[in-house]
Order: sequence, then structure tokens, then C-alpha cells
Amino acid sequence: MASTANIQKDSRGKIEQLGLEAVPSHLKQTPWYDFMILQMAFSVNSGNFLVPALAVISGGLSFYAAAASTMIGAAFAFLFVSFLTLPGSRYGLPAQYAIRSMLGTGAARYISSPIRTLTSLYWFAVQTIGGTAVLTELGSRLFSVRLPFLAVSVCLALIMAILALVGFDAVKKATRYFMPFLLIGQAALFVLLIQKANQTDHSTILTHGSWEFSSFLFYSSLAFVQYVSGLSASSDMARYAKSERGAFWGLFSGNTAGFAITAVLGALSASLLGELNPFVSASTLTSSVSVLVLIFACAMMSMISINLNNAYTGGFSLLNTFQGLGRIKSACLFGLAAVILSCFPDIVESAQKYISLLGTFVIPISAVIAADFLFIKRRKLTEADLLVLREPGFVNKQAIISMAFGIISYSLLPENASPGFVSFIATASLYICLQLRKGRQ
Repeated sequence: MASTANIQKDSRGKIEQLGLEAVPSHLKQTPWYDFMILQMAFSVNSGNFLVPALAVISGGLSFYAAAASTMIGAAFAFLFVSFLTLPGSRYGLPAQYAIRSMLGTGAARYISSPIRTLTSLYWFAVQTIGGTAVLTELGSRLFSVRLPFLAVSVCLALIMAILALVGFDAVKKATRYFMPFLLIGQAALFVLLIQKANQTDHSTILTHGSWEFSSFLFYSSLAFVQYVSGLSASSDMARYAKSERGAFWGLFSGNTAGFAITAVLGALSASLLGELNPFVSASTLTSSVSVLVLIFACAMMSMISINLNNAYTGGFSLLNTFQGLGRIKSACLFGLAAVILSCFPDIVESAQKYISLLGTFVIPISAVIAADFLFIKRRKLTEADLLVLREPGFVNKQAIISMAFGIISYSLLPENASPGFVSFIATASLYICLQLRKGRQ
């Protein structure tokens, strides 16, 4: 358990020391609206624009179809993410540690946590590369200076990794300060894109593309794959919540509202200008220095906000695998890996491929976690479940069988079959059946 001195450090807002142990009740002071602000701030960023924009550019969907498709998939994922805040808000436990009671100790430490770490690393790098693209583009526009992409990307990644080391309090304070600028910047993006739309035939935007059902379902599924992985990390933030309802509704409302803005901006940018990143596309629509500076500030703040979250939760996932490291060392190692991965822009250019690849593992793991916690444990961890967390030999055979089935089914299903949705439902159903059969024996 954390020492009294360490807990006092937490309460003064210095470097967070708490690792896998439960957060003391006197530190659980975050209200629902703080979580809503956090999640809204996290949502509108370069990485989250990708799927709505790809739905238009690669999927051939219309603006409205792309926005609606990805909103539905994301909202479905956010519902599960919000339910999995309960181990944190109720028991003060970090997500990957609590997941030991659902998947088994070994499966949680050596399968779920590494996958969650890789997912956080991937999105950290995507955000950093997207932010670097904005910075280099605006640097060229404002000062006629072409900054070296690699050097800028490494510098940004280092800054964000260091900030995330401070802990949850730094994440909360930073996003609270950023929020007014983020909202103003997002409004500027909307105005510029709507002005562009007014200069063209509105019917072009409305009719260009299609509502083809297979594409609609696929990109809805891809959005689901992107966000459902958050259920294996949502407790990391919620362990500081004042109440269980506050954490649930704060995350759900912030995530859904924030992504609605994201989906509209991403789909608009793709429909009007064929560009994946609205920060970059909108900057080409104005010559005003003040507006360009505002767009730049919004892009940088959104990138920092989401990457503080990625690095914070990714560090806890790494800690669950190598629990002897402690929170500080695990955060440092995650930061080092994130800096290295941010040197490879191809991970953005091939985003659809990488998101689908991550889904091969994310979907089965997420399905078993959701099925176990919601339907088998009925949203509660018993005293026996809490004791299991410290048992290195606890094995959940039903979870391992179900995850193996899910990985195989996701890999075999064609894209037009929406493997994210189908594999998730099939894996969760198999796990519930296996557990019920076990209970009858």
C-alpha cells in the first residue's frame, strides 16, 4: 500500500505515487462534470478524425452517412467503457489490475495488459504525428519555415510523456485550462468548413457518396473497435471519482458529445477537401494570422490532452505486467517507447490497417471483460473477487477459450461482415454460455 507520505504527495498535486493499490476515499474528489470536460477535451483530435474521414475517402460514404455510422459505433463502445468505470469508482482500483478477476491473473498480466499498452502506444504516436503535421504546416504558412518532421515529432512526444508522468491531477488540470481554447478553436474549424460548403453546391455534399449498408456497418464497426478498447482503461481515471454515477455519466456524456463533434468535423473535412485532418484542411481556407494561430493552439492542446490520457493509462497497463517497476518507472518506459513509435508516420497513413489489426486482439479481450463484469459478476466485485487479485495462479479457462475463439473469428471474417461487431457479440455469447455451463456442473 502507498505510504502516508506518498498519499500526501498525491493530495498536494505533485507526482502521483499510487500504483496498483486502491485510491484512498479522501482522494476520490472528482465530480461528474470534470470527467465530462476531460472526455470532451480528449475527443476532438487528429487521431479521432481518422475513422469518420476514412468512411468518406476510403469507404465512399456521404458526409451524413459517415458521421452517423461512426457515431453509432462509437456510442455503442462508450456504453461499455462507462460500465467498466465501476471497478475504479467503486473500489478505487486501476483497470488492468481489476481485470485480473475477470480474465485470470496470467491472462490479464500477459495478454490484456500488453495489448492495452500497445493500443495506448499506437494512439499516442498517431496523435503526435497528427499534431506534428499541423505544426509543420502552420509553421510553413505563418513563418515560411519548414520544420523537420522527425525532430518536431520527437520533441512533442517527449514533452507529453513528461507531463503524463505527473499523474491524474496533471491530466485533469491541463484539460480544464485547455477547454475554453479548444471550444473556440473547434468553433473556428466549423465556421471555416461551413463557409467552404457555402461556396459550393450544397447538394454536392449531400449526394456525393452513398449510404451503402455494408460500408455503413463496416465503419460503424471500425469506430466501435477503436473505442471499445477504452473499457480496459476507464477505471484508471474513474478511481478518483466522487461517485459511481458521476464517473459513468461523466464519461458517457463527455465521450458521446465529444465524438459527435469529431465525427462531423472529420466527415466535413473529407467531403469538402479530401483531407483526413480538419486542422490541416481548415488552415488552407484562411490567410488570417490570428485564426491560423487559434487553429494551431487548438490542435496542440487537443493533442496534449488526449496523449496525457494515453500515456497515463498506458503506463498503468505496463505496470500490471511488470508490477515491480512502480508507477514512475512504468510511466518512464512507456514514454520512451511512445517517443520511438512517434518517429514512424506510416502508422497514420495506414491507419485503417492498424486499427483492424489491433481489433483482432482488442475485440475478443473486451468482449470477455464486458461479458464477465456485466453479466456474470453483475457489475460487482465480491470479496472473493478482490482476494483473487493477489493470487498469481488464478486461471479463467473459459476466458482463454473465448478469447482464442474471438481472435480466430475476427481474423476469418471479411470486412463486409463487420468483424468488430460480429466477433464481439459471438465471443461474449460464448463466454456467457461457458460460464453458465460451468455453474451447472
